[in-house]
Amino acid sequence: MPHLVLLGDSIFDNAAYTNGGPDVVSQVRKILPTGWTASLLATDGSRTGDVAEQVDRLPTSATDLVLSVGGNNVLMEASVLDIPSSSTAQAVGLLGQVALEFEKGYRSAVAACLRPNLPLTVCTIYNGCFSDPQYQRIVSTALAVFNDAILRVAIEHCLSVIDLRAVCANPEDYANPVEPSSVGGEKIARVMAALVTGSKSYDRATRIVA
Repeated sequence: MPHLVLLGDSIFDNAAYTNGGPDVVSQVRKILPTGWTASLLATDGSRTGDVAEQVDRLPTSATDLVLSVGGNNVLMEASVLDIPSSSTAQAVGLLGQVALEFEKGYRSAVAACLRPNLPLTVCTIYNGCFSDPQYQRIVSTALAVFNDAILRVAIEHCLSVIDLRAVCANPEDYANPVEPSSVGGEKIARVMAALVTGSKSYDRATRIVA
C-alpha cells in the first residue's frame, strides 16, 4: 500500500492555525486515491536540524516522502534585514552569509531524507502574507536567496520540487503572515497528492536540466 509521509515544519503541521478547519495531512488523506495512506511527522517549529530525527521515526511502510522545512531557520535570522549597512554590497554580503549557513543545514536535512532510499519531493519557502507592501517586497526578495539554495540542492539530487510561492499566492491562503490556512493547506495537499501519484496534470510541468 503506498504510504506518503510528510516531514518538516508547520507548513504541514498546521492544525493549530486553521480555526478548526482541516489541516494539510487530513486534506491529503481525503484527496489521495483509494489504497493510499498518509502520515504526519512534520512538527510545528521544526528547523532543518530536526529533520533527521523525524526520518528516524519513519514507519516501515513508508513509500514516498515530502519535505517542507527552512522557514523557521529564516525566521530566526530575520533580524539581518534590520542591520544597518553602508552599501548595497554590504547588505547583500550579510544576507549571503546567512544563506550559506542555511544551505549547509538544508543539505543535511535532505541527506537525512535520502538515506531511506525512497522518492523524495521538497518544497520551497513561500513568501508569506505581510500587511505592509514594502516589507512584503523585502521579504520576498530576501527569500529568493534561500529558495535558490533549495532549488540547487533539489537539482543536484534530481528531486521534484513544489514551489509553494506559486501554490500559496493569495491572502486567503494564510492564517497569519507565515502559516497556511485551511484554504492554503488544501492547495498544498492537492499539488502534493497529484505529484506523488503521478497525475497527468503534471505531464507538462516545468523541467530543469543540469
